[in-house]
Amino acid sequence: MIPYEQKDTILHVENLTVKYGDRLILHQVNMLEKDTIREDKTQGQVIAVLGRSGRGKSTLFRALTGLEKPSDGRVLIPDFAKAVSNGRQPAKLVEEGDVGFVNQKYTLFRHKTVYQALWFALRKSKFSAAEKQEEIMHYLKEWGLEPHKDQYPCFLSGGQRQRTAILEQLLSSGFYMVLDEPFSGLDIGNIMSVKKSFELISQRHDLNTIIFSTHDIELAVELADSIYILGYAADDNGQPIQAGTMLRHFDLKKMGLAWHENLTPAHFECIREIRDIMLRA
Repeated sequence: MIPYEQKDTILHVENLTVKYGDRLILHQVNMLEKDTIREDKTQGQVIAVLGRSGRGKSTLFRALTGLEKPSDGRVLIPDFAKAVSNGRQPAKLVEEGDVGFVNQKYTLFRHKTVYQALWFALRKSKFSAAEKQEEIMHYLKEWGLEPHKDQYPCFLSGGQRQRTAILEQLLSSGFYMVLDEPFSGLDIGNIMSVKKSFELISQRHDLNTIIFSTHDIELAVELADSIYILGYAADDNGQPIQAGTMLRHFDLKKMGLAWHENLTPAHFECIREIRDIMLRA
């Protein structure tokens, strides 16, 4: 097991329920994540949400980003605008704009170049113009986008658009990033590019927190340090309840499976267990 310690809570989803009219989509979903600290290494959090299609992952992500108001329950994150009180950072209900969100379409401004889009993303920052310029150029170089900084989205590859979309959200929303199926439909080169993006985000600050969904269980176990399975629970008669809820949490840190360069037999056993749970739910 790779040594680590955990500090303050950075995400608390408490009994989250979402209804559309009489239709129950999510039912009492709970998640709890803490700031992870590793000695001599900046380490953010990478959280995977797995589940079969139609189990409410997209609705959950909209709630996590403040785009969907819960019918019941709440989503809490630290309120860094307030001073620490009694050794603890006050919490706040998540609001739209607190959490970056990158959907599968990598939506970008058609009339803005990569550089202009990132400049716009910093519009609410307190940086001076020179500091904005330095911040943007740092990211462009680090993420391999500097040669494309003056190009419009229509001239970018899918991978370049995705990286630009991630950077937009990273610059405008702070520590939290939700990515809906970021690996869907990508070839091996672009998959490696997204994995590198995860690494760059995670190593930038220990509070940086990536939450992503994928249908690739092996990829989730490889990249995440925490995995939640969203699915249908069974009622007293063994029949599925048609509303998504958290069926299981795999804390890969405690299991000694987080942050490994290669998958071990223990990882593959975890993959098999996750697959069995998903097939039943």
